[in-house]
Parts: sequence; C-alpha cells; structure tokens
Amino acid sequence: MNRPSKASVWREARDYIMIGIAMMSYCIGWNVFLLPNNIGTGGVAGISSILYWGTGIPVQTSYFVINGALLAIALRILGWKFCVKTIYAVLVVTTGLTLWGKYYHGHLLADQPFMAAIIGACFCGGGVGLGLASNGSTGGTDIIAAIINKYRDISLGRVIMICDIIIISCSWFVLRDFEMVLYGYVVLYVTAFCIDQVVNSMRRSVQFFIISDKWNEIGHRINEDGHRGVTTINATGFYTGHEVKMLFVLCKRRQSNLIFQLINEVDPHAFVSQSAVIGVYGNGFDHFKVRHRAKKDA
Repeated sequence: MNRPSKASVWREARDYIMIGIAMMSYCIGWNVFLLPNNIGTGGVAGISSILYWGTGIPVQTSYFVINGALLAIALRILGWKFCVKTIYAVLVVTTGLTLWGKYYHGHLLADQPFMAAIIGACFCGGGVGLGLASNGSTGGTDIIAAIINKYRDISLGRVIMICDIIIISCSWFVLRDFEMVLYGYVVLYVTAFCIDQVVNSMRRSVQFFIISDKWNEIGHRINEDGHRGVTTINATGFYTGHEVKMLFVLCKRRQSNLIFQLINEVDPHAFVSQSAVIGVYGNGFDHFKVRHRAKKDA
C-alpha cells in the first residue's frame, strides 16, 4: 500500500482547516444576525429556525438530525470523500451553535433587520462558498446542489436558491410577518451571490503562452518550482521566419504571480500572453461534468 505524499496530506489538512473556518463563519451569520432577529434562511438551517420559533426545539438538535438523514441518502451518490468532510462540517456547525447558544446572549442590530439580513447573508454565503470550494458543505440543500453540480455545470448558488424558496416562504406560517419573509428572500439572494463569488474566485484558472529563447530553462522552473505542467509547441514567426518553442501553461489564478516571477528570473525579455479561461477540466483541475445516459437494450 502506497503511503500518501506530503503534498496530498497537506491538501487534505488544508481542506479541513478551511472547512472549519467556513463553518464558523456560517455559525456567526446564522446564530448572531439571522436567528435572533427572526429572519429566515434556506436549507436545513431554515427548517431548524422554523422549528425553533414554532416549538422551541434547539436549532443544533434539529440541524444535526435532519442532516444525518440527508447524508445517509447522499453517501452513495457523492462518495465517502465528500460525505466525510460534510459530516465534519455538520459537526463543526452543531458544536458552534451549541457553544454560541451557551455563552453568547447578545442581540445585534435588533432595530435594523435589513442590515442584519445583509451581514448575516454575507457570513453564511461566504462560509458555504468556502466550504464547497474545499470539497465540503454545510449539508442540507448544499448536498442537493453538489449532486446536481456533479453532473451539470449549473451555478451552485442558483440551485440552492431554487431549493430554498419554499422553505423561506414557510416561515410565514410561524412568524406571521410578511416583512420578515421579504428579509428572508434578501438573505437568499445575497447568500447565493456570495457563494458564486467565493467558489468562482477560488476555482478560476488562467492560461499562459510564453515565447523565449530560454524556453527550456523556463519550462523546468515552472515544472519544479511552480509544480505546473508545461506543454511545448513548435512555432514560427511569420515576419522573421524564426523558429521558436512556445510554452503553454494552465494554472489557478492565484498562481499567476509565481509564474510571472519564475519567467522574469530566467528571461525578463520573454514574450508572455496571459488570459482567463472559462473552465479547465482534467488532472489537477475540475472533473468533467457529463450526464451519463442509460444504454438501451438492443
């Protein structure tokens, strides 16, 4: 059995650290800004809020039980890797809610529900987006969105918003306040927007075309120091007829500065073209989103 490399161990550890931070952000948005101000939200959190307002059941209890049932269903579809991280995220949220309810009894923005809705949604949306980008989620409708996104290139935020509209509308039966329902819709929109911004910003990729007489050295530096693959393309200058080797590199946007630094150290006069790409799929990037159709019997 092969031992995991240090890089893979660090990636996994980084995912769990980021998920923990993301879930604490989610706890702050929900438990500090939304729940005390009677502002609904979507997903299991919204259902737990409704149960809390209507029956007094602690939100951490209903949140844990409902997510447990959903995870049992999603286990086969999403696999152990996703579900283990989601279980971890649910435990972090449950623990955070328990501790917050025990030690925090404040009521921020009690007379400014609109600001509470905006700030709470930013915390929740940023947390969910960061969790999804780290291969985890808060559970609930995030699981449904992750299943759909696995097979279809559909906005995660839009899927979650559609799933949550019914939940947020049902809060009226408990609160009997249509104004709070409207604030809940604001929360849904801002949350979805924040999710898309965080996920897209963390997964955005760029491509480089590099032309230099020192192409071999630049390629080695990008391979060894940048840990990115490099493709060599034979090219010819149309005007000069000069034959050159052109390097083609794909990387995450956050690695752009490193690539430029490596190029500059080898050849400051290299010709470099950088452009954003809509999507990159394959080894080291996103997985293909292909709908598998059942084959009909002949």
